[in-house]
Amino acid sequence: MATLERSAERTPYALAARELLRNTLLDGARDELQRHPWAEITMADIAAAAGVSRQTLYKEFGSREAFAQALVLRESDRFLFAVEQAVREHLDDPATALSAAFEVFLTAAAEDPLLRTLLAGEGAYSLLALITTEGAPVVESATERLCAIILAGWPTVAPADARLLAECLVRLAISYAALPAGPTGMTAASVTTLLGPYIERVLAAAP
Repeated sequence: MATLERSAERTPYALAARELLRNTLLDGARDELQRHPWAEITMADIAAAAGVSRQTLYKEFGSREAFAQALVLRESDRFLFAVEQAVREHLDDPATALSAAFEVFLTAAAEDPLLRTLLAGEGAYSLLALITTEGAPVVESATERLCAIILAGWPTVAPADARLLAECLVRLAISYAALPAGPTGMTAASVTTLLGPYIERVLAAAP
């Protein structure tokens, strides 16, 4: 019986193979972005970096624009995993958890070489638009993930309150990533000062 259960849980080969292919292609683009701005990278360059044909890349993603969106979504998911870890380390102190979570965003915006390459330099607009003027998929995906993180950490919080906080944090983080401030700009502590009372209120109101 145990053997049959393990077999039933196994990821189908076709699905696993496709996921491997997508990650390999996205990793290839990430490697290229460490060396060149997005405007100078062709789909052929990405395919070569991943060790596949350009036709395979287009078959999987359809267009350069769709590929770029998939890349941005995966990078945002990577940051949100780090946010989740930060929150879990401070479940007993929601204000500290908020500060630690936003610090992940601010540090990434200021220091992550790939994020800075995505957002800076000639020809970056096509990628910048994917988190700003055309950023609805990223905002929605990140908000849903962050909302789930909040509810997992503090399950008594009302879902509507958790979503409001999550969307606010996501939009603040995107704004900062697109136009980072200097040393005297927004900090994790200042975000906590602003939103801390809201967290305290929703926790106090929880049944």
